[in-house]
Amino acid sequence: MTTTATPLVDEVLAALATVMDPELDEPITMLGFVRSVRIDNVGVTVHLRLPTSFCSPNFAYLMASDAQDALRRVEGLGRIVVQLDDHHDSDKINAGLAADAGYVGTFGSEAETSLEELRSIFLRKAHTAAMERCAAALVRQTDMPVEDLCLITLADIPEGPQKEALLRRRVAIGLGVRPGDPVVVDEDGGPLAAEAVPLRLRFAKSVRISIEGNSHFCRGLLATRYADSEPDQGPTGMSTRVTNLRSKP
Repeated sequence: MTTTATPLVDEVLAALATVMDPELDEPITMLGFVRSVRIDNVGVTVHLRLPTSFCSPNFAYLMASDAQDALRRVEGLGRIVVQLDDHHDSDKINAGLAADAGYVGTFGSEAETSLEELRSIFLRKAHTAAMERCAAALVRQTDMPVEDLCLITLADIPEGPQKEALLRRRVAIGLGVRPGDPVVVDEDGGPLAAEAVPLRLRFAKSVRISIEGNSHFCRGLLATRYADSEPDQGPTGMSTRVTNLRSKP
């Protein structure tokens, strides 16, 4: 049974849309990683899927855990169950989520770093890519010498989706978003000398291309792996089977 949109379904899908793939920097809903959502009088059950069975377990856990946390912020859902399907560590991850064991509690000695350290690494990569997009666009639009980018501030970036993305990522890693704050910064968020800008932007471009390339690759793998799955059924057009069995009050 697939439903049309209801306020509760909309809230659930909106919550899941806040969960990002840490490496691809895109919502799991738009990547097709949310396989199904079932809402009934007991609560909500969400099944996630990934492009391969051997996707990194720490990435997989982070997304599943973030999905669980996002759903907990939706009032009145009841019991929340998030399960990862078709992964070589599905049993371990699903058991850890059900027990609220946390990342280290789930993986024990296999946990190479804390979840927050892992999250920080990828948030900084996402910021680096967003910074490069804004800087490169400004150079194309103004013919500004690359070295002069050390002088530009957030006030110099035109309003629009790229600037909004950059501001969100600056907030996520603790950088300022005042109009006078520099756009092109080093790994620690500090200003750069003019001669250091070209090298910094070459590195940032490589990060951005890597993220975009991985995103394209993962979409292809997912489409191939689940080629026989049902077509888009979700109220928002996403490849998500949404079932709402909750009785009206």
